[in-house]
Amino acid sequence: MIDKRSLRKQIRELKQQFTGAQLIEKSRPIMSRLLAHPAVAKAETILMYYSLPDEVCTHEAVCRLCESGKTVLLPRVIDGENMEIRIYSKPADLAPGHYDIMEPTGTLFTDYAAIDVAVIPGMAFDTEGHRLGRGKGYYDRFLPKATHAYKIGVCFDFQKQDSIPTDTYDITMDCVI
Repeated sequence: MIDKRSLRKQIRELKQQFTGAQLIEKSRPIMSRLLAHPAVAKAETILMYYSLPDEVCTHEAVCRLCESGKTVLLPRVIDGENMEIRIYSKPADLAPGHYDIMEPTGTLFTDYAAIDVAVIPGMAFDTEGHRLGRGKGYYDRFLPKATHAYKIGVCFDFQKQDSIPTDTYDITMDCVI
């Protein structure tokens, strides 16, 4: 089986075959499926992510969820191991943060048990819902705190694998779109 480092490198190379505009176009049907998912439809509080250029683009979906009256949360990196969650209400709530990721500046959110759905990016996902992240472990450390969250991994089709290497601390998704 391929190791995590090699798989990340392989996925990065696959992503580079597409322009930013192509990835945004490929993101639209994925986000449509996400927004139509029953768990998302009934959720009141949703942890999203504000995508990087090489990830499934969530920018429009974040706005749509917020406009529909849901509490939208976004992660903010606070150090080399941890992230905090902040409430997003409008684009002005974003500022460049760690790794040049647009991060939220809104109110700190700590009622993790109230998170109904957590939408998680990944480098790769397999058929069992295992996730390969970027290697820093932010989500693997955070997600156990969101005890009731239905975890949805999102990725492009070329990021889906039959199997990926996992460790005991890796968090499994409930669903991958």
